[in-house]
Amino acid sequence: MNTALRLAGFGVGLFAVFGAAVGVGAAVAPAAPPAAAVGVAAAHGEDQTGTGMAAMSQAVAAPVPGGLMVSQDGYTLALAERSLPAGAQVPLRFEILGPDGAPVTRYDTEHDKDLHLIVVRRDLSGFQHVHPALGDDGTWRVPVDLSAAGEYRVFADFTPTGHDGGLTLGADLAVPGAYQPVPLPAADPSAAVIDGYAVTLAGDLVPGRSSELTLTVSRDGAPVTDLQPYLAAYGHLVALRAGDLAYLHVHPAGAPGDGVTPAGPGITFYATAPTAGDYRLYLDFQHNGVVRTAEFTVHAGQPDGAAAAPATTAVTATDDTGHRDTEPDGHGH
Repeated sequence: MNTALRLAGFGVGLFAVFGAAVGVGAAVAPAAPPAAAVGVAAAHGEDQTGTGMAAMSQAVAAPVPGGLMVSQDGYTLALAERSLPAGAQVPLRFEILGPDGAPVTRYDTEHDKDLHLIVVRRDLSGFQHVHPALGDDGTWRVPVDLSAAGEYRVFADFTPTGHDGGLTLGADLAVPGAYQPVPLPAADPSAAVIDGYAVTLAGDLVPGRSSELTLTVSRDGAPVTDLQPYLAAYGHLVALRAGDLAYLHVHPAGAPGDGVTPAGPGITFYATAPTAGDYRLYLDFQHNGVVRTAEFTVHAGQPDGAAAAPATTAVTATDDTGHRDTEPDGHGH
């Protein structure tokens, strides 16, 4: 996986580059400044070679965060169905179409998988990180939990063989029914425990620059020092920007078995948030043979020079019912 943030893939491993319009269903590219806007600046006597044009140039050059486009570099995420019925185990099928229009069948392995699939409702609830099976015809298949009606976003994180770097493409999936929106949870300064596990986050997410985030796992109040490798790391982090669900790639520091990286309790990631705002973070970690997910909300940046938020935010660790795989080990990643 490439963790664009690459919060920098799968890592998605954790540490992240946090990388808009809602429901973008076609390729999006940064647009050049309208000619009319340049003409207005000239009419007012502004120096088009000065700082104003430089800032405009930087804005135009800024990369589009991952997951906002259904097509990029000639590759397209093509869902077999754009609407599926509600259910706990609903078959999801899709293809990655290449520049020649044919399904892609060859991928580079990233974080132990050829493709990482994230499914989440647009209110950022119902997060699932699963790994589909690829058929000989280029069709990916995996069951997903669509128990709650609503609009979902499907993210495919992958690297086609021969492509320079990874891609994260996104497409909308409708699930008809009575929609019950879930408000974005606020950052919780106190630990909430399920099955005895809790995760705390230390570090601030700062727009426009790489931020160091350390997530610390404990159980029954004691630090967990025997985390098990999961997706070639001791944890995998996905970050989504509230509102448009921009997908941030995240990269973890170190690797299991390198003789340096400890197996907990802390897992360090590096992420870059493209803008100020609220982000939802999802940390997958494995202990005692079970993959669990900790979810929490963080804010990047402070409004009007306000004081920085507390450095430590507690999050709830929950069993990851979204971790399903077609592989017999059932770990889902």
